[in-house]
Amino acid sequence: MMKLRWWRVDASEVAAVTAMGVWEAVLAGGGRRFLKRKDSDAGETGRALEELRSSLYNEMHSSEGAKRQQQRFCGPSVALTFNFAVAVGIIMANKMVMGSVGFKFPIALSLIHYAVAFVLMAILKTMSMLPVAPPSKSTPFSSLFALGAVMSLSTGLANVSLKHNSVGFYQMAKIAVTPTIVVAEFMIFQKRVSSQKVITLAIVSFGVAVATVTDLEFNFFGAVVALAWIVPSAVNKILWSNLQQSGNWTALALMWKTTPVTIFFLLALMPLLDPPGLLLFDWNFRNSLAIIISALFGFLLQWSGALALGATSALSHVVLGQFKTIVIMLSGYLIFSSDPGITSICGAIVALGGMSVYTYLGLKESTTTGKKPPLAQKPKAAGDGEKPGLEHEDSV
Repeated sequence: MMKLRWWRVDASEVAAVTAMGVWEAVLAGGGRRFLKRKDSDAGETGRALEELRSSLYNEMHSSEGAKRQQQRFCGPSVALTFNFAVAVGIIMANKMVMGSVGFKFPIALSLIHYAVAFVLMAILKTMSMLPVAPPSKSTPFSSLFALGAVMSLSTGLANVSLKHNSVGFYQMAKIAVTPTIVVAEFMIFQKRVSSQKVITLAIVSFGVAVATVTDLEFNFFGAVVALAWIVPSAVNKILWSNLQQSGNWTALALMWKTTPVTIFFLLALMPLLDPPGLLLFDWNFRNSLAIIISALFGFLLQWSGALALGATSALSHVVLGQFKTIVIMLSGYLIFSSDPGITSICGAIVALGGMSVYTYLGLKESTTTGKKPPLAQKPKAAGDGEKPGLEHEDSV
């Protein structure tokens, strides 16, 4: 019996050895190569996933990647359409705040808008959703500080001008921004505008003036404020456009850096230009909700305006602002049966014709010169836009 048990154990061992020999024989053929290939495929897949993860991280956590994402998803047509839609919404929101709510503090309203925008961007930053800014050495702090200061003057003075002047005089001041941009870009960047574009811009400005300037009522203080607003408005647009197109700045990253400076200067302007009584205002739920809604539209307006300036140019953004004015006027005539008069309608048609020619010249210029539009250019390492301010009529 003992010998039989030993034989059984020995037989099982022999069977195991035999099975291992067969398996080794299989591996000695193509099996071992098959396993190695599977291991190699798994390694390549792991490396590909790691490279994808690294690429996505760089796209989301570097200024160059964030800039490419903005260029990819927000081209000129998207940015301009976004800005146009938001501008229409904020006109209605601000009319409700200034009219039915009776909030008569234009600088304080601008301050609330920028403060809400800063809080929203801080939330995005906490959630790691705010685009990364370029290294500090690429853009001097003096450039960001100057942009923030100019922004506060552009936004605050625009609202004060609208409060103390008629809409017609306010529109005349806005039209004067166009030649100011042409002169300022030539003086600062030696940028020339073709004679065809100059003539087209003159036709657009003439048409907008005929369509919208129905009265020129103003007082001395209002006229001084309107004239003082023209240069900051033009410089603001130029700096916003130049900083984004010559550097790796995205709209939100630049807003994050400049908004604190803007808030500081608005706080300094508020006691000088706002009437007293802000703390005595009836801050009930209805009034506060209307102001907060206006502030949310203000944030979207700042963002969309910055995107439009980064994707196009300061002059194109001015033409967009004039286009918004004409479309709003014609919409009132066609939809709500308002009667602006035959003269205003003719002026609007002339302005729209000039805008169409200006767009055609811009497209022709970009194709015949062989240059890509600013949006398609690769960002440089260093660089120096009106961040859209909060205006009662519309934004930059």
